[in-house]
Amino acid sequence: MLVTKVKICGITNYEDAVASVDCGADIIGFNFYPKSPRYIPVEKAIEIARSLPGFVELAGVFVNSTLDQIRQIAHDCYLDWVQLHGDEGPEFCRSVAADSVKVIKAIRIKDKADLSSMDQYLADAILLDSYSPESYGGTGKAFDWSILDRIERRIFLAGGINPDNAPVAVALGVYGIDVCSGVEAYPGKKDPAKLKALFEAISQVRG
Repeated sequence: MLVTKVKICGITNYEDAVASVDCGADIIGFNFYPKSPRYIPVEKAIEIARSLPGFVELAGVFVNSTLDQIRQIAHDCYLDWVQLHGDEGPEFCRSVAADSVKVIKAIRIKDKADLSSMDQYLADAILLDSYSPESYGGTGKAFDWSILDRIERRIFLAGGINPDNAPVAVALGVYGIDVCSGVEAYPGKKDPAKLKALFEAISQVRG
């Protein structure tokens, strides 16, 4: 049976990274979008990446970065996943996918019609996030998960996932859940109690 992966995103410091791993995170996410409140400089991400155990996968979030920027940061930070969270089109996504790193393409969802755009992208996984006209993610709000009537690709579910609703998200049968604001004390800083509560909650349904 598929074991739903848990990605803790928006990591900005070593303490939060270790706390996430200790709780059971499968993937640690760094946000390289300078306008994000969870932005992490490349040098800091490298420092954290070098200190984490090898079994933990690392993801980098990029918003409309150049291909050269993505390739350089992916190499320097030992990234296993590149998450394209901006307006990157299918051709750009295909170019990134040509590299050895795995690709997550984020799609912002307003309604069920938006799901059809998944078919355009060559990616190892699709991340479904809540649409916001003001930001490229990190809204802390969930879209209507009931529109996911069939899961035919590797799907990361994002947007407003927290200890209370995480079991529902996992029970949908998605490949992974992407958690950020739902386990924060404030943007860029995780709350150890919320992290613990998250993993305790999903342990009841994670199969």
